[in-house]
Order: sequence, then C-alpha cells, then structure tokens
Amino acid sequence: MPDRIRLDGRVAVVTGAAGVIGTATVKLLAERGARIVAVDRNAELLQDAIRDLPAQAEAIAVTADVTQEDEIADYVRAAMDKFGAIDVFYNNAGIEGDITPIVRYSLETFRRVLDVNVVGVFLGLKHVLPAMLKQNRGSIINTASIAGLIGSPEIPAYTASKHAVIGLTKSAAIDCTGTNVRVNCVCPGLIDSRMLSAIIEGRNPGNAPVPNDRIVERIPARRLGLASEVASVVAFLASDEASYVTGSAYTVDGGRTAT
Repeated sequence: MPDRIRLDGRVAVVTGAAGVIGTATVKLLAERGARIVAVDRNAELLQDAIRDLPAQAEAIAVTADVTQEDEIADYVRAAMDKFGAIDVFYNNAGIEGDITPIVRYSLETFRRVLDVNVVGVFLGLKHVLPAMLKQNRGSIINTASIAGLIGSPEIPAYTASKHAVIGLTKSAAIDCTGTNVRVNCVCPGLIDSRMLSAIIEGRNPGNAPVPNDRIVERIPARRLGLASEVASVVAFLASDEASYVTGSAYTVDGGRTAT
C-alpha cells in the first residue's frame, strides 16, 4: 500500500531541531518529501541533524534563540527567501528547567522556562501565522506534553508552561477560523530522551539509577516512547490526512494519562 502521508515539496520549519524529538521529526518529514528549515540555538548539533538527512533532501539550518523575536523573524525570512512558503511549522523548542519543588524553585529559572516554552511558542505563532494566512494554507504543530494535561512533581515551571502551550494552540486555532490553516499540538509522555533522563536524575539525586520497570509500571504500554513515535504523529498532523483536525491536543504517551 502506498504511503498516503506524503509531504512532497512542502516546506517544513522545525524548531528545537537538534533535540531528540526534533531530529527524529526533521528526518521523517524529509523522508516523506518535505523541504526542511531546521532551527536550533546549538549550531553544532543542528549541523549534525542536517547531516543525517536523506541525500536527496533539501534543507537549510538556521541558528536561532526562540526567545529573541528578531531571530524568529530571521528564520521565517530565511524560509521564505529560500523556499517561498511555509507549509508546516513544528513549534517544538523547549527546556525542562530545574527539578525541584515549588518552594525551592528560583524565580529566575521559572521565568527562563516560561520564556523558552511559552514566549518562544507565542513568537513562533506570531511570525509564522501571517505567512500561512496569506497563502491560505498550512499546518502548525506545537509541542506540549502530558505535563500540560496533568500535574507532575518537581517540574512546576515545565508543567505550567505546557498547560499554556495547549491554551495557545486552541486560541491560535480559533484565530484561524474560516481559513485553511490548522493548529494542533502533540503531548508526548515518557519519551526515551535526554530530557526524561534529566528529570529522573533530578528527582533522585545521588541515588542509584531508577530501574526501568519502576519508570514504566504506570504506563499501559509498559515501555518508554520513542522520538520516532512522536514524529509520526507530527507528520500525520502536517499532512492532508489531518485536514479536519485543528485545535486538538494529541497524546503520545502509551496510555499514561488514561490510568
């Protein structure tokens, strides 16, 4: 059966492209025919992500900090100058912040997490939406988290920020009423990644590594998720197969939030 979730010729901008989920998504979108604008503030890791794309892929790398509005305007301009359109925007960059209870959480770190995870998403929407609305087509996918759906201990800033991303997603979707621009978000659960390892270690400082079976015992799938599994949902939401999907939050969590 032919793969119906094709993105041939479409232009996809991906922020946080050097992270594990961003890299997996850039790779999958490129494999499905998209032209890639990969964005990250880590120039070295960004080049690594681009280097691993299929040989036939058209891609450019743009180093940018998503908290800086002029740098967001720069990556939008780079996409338009190179490819003439933005068809897919994976608004993915984010950080976890400190792993500590609210009473010990620093205001500086709290604001930094909100700056990256909320202001960065907002600024991405602010600057990409005009291009999509002008061309009257496009799909935006924001990265939220199951931490945006439920409470989670010792990551208060991250949890607050991901609740905000879901709210921004729904608000942006309504702003696009009557157009062919769709806005959704993905809510990854426990994904095998650097971020998850940092959170687990932060909750167990100085102790032996937490056994994997303890981590996954509350996940019906009984395993951690893979970045490629998040990428598959992003690719679906980017495609015409999701043409009637907007304002939604898709969980990719192995059933964690169902328990």
